[in-house]
Amino acid sequence: MDSDKGLGRKMAPLDEQQQEQVDVNRSSVLQIRLDERDSLFCDDQAVTLTQLQLQVESFVAAQQTDRYIIAVETDRKTSYNAYFEMQNAVVAAYRTLRDKMAQQKYGRPFNQCTEPERDVIRQRYPQRISEGMGSEE
Repeated sequence: MDSDKGLGRKMAPLDEQQQEQVDVNRSSVLQIRLDERDSLFCDDQAVTLTQLQLQVESFVAAQQTDRYIIAVETDRKTSYNAYFEMQNAVVAAYRTLRDKMAQQKYGRPFNQCTEPERDVIRQRYPQRISEGMGSEE
């Protein structure tokens, strides 16, 4: 089967000793939900993909700590395409934030930064995404 798109993500291996319970304030959680009809919601408000990207950018930029979570919930009937597009919007938000910081701090885009420079930027804008499946009723 030929495929020209997919998610460029790799899950970290599960390390029982490194797992810890993290308490997160509700104000430090951005809730994204895709329902069974592929309707997209951000903090219980219907949004477009463009609006989602802007909300993720705003939310992540406003965080003063790395103890925030972007909580993604999907329904079992959510289509792969809707999920893929939602993920692209979230990743685009991070890309925009990281590029802005790279330009301001180093005078070049994120993808042209050295690995140590990228690490500094990733520390400021870490991808903290928690994914879950909605319950079936």
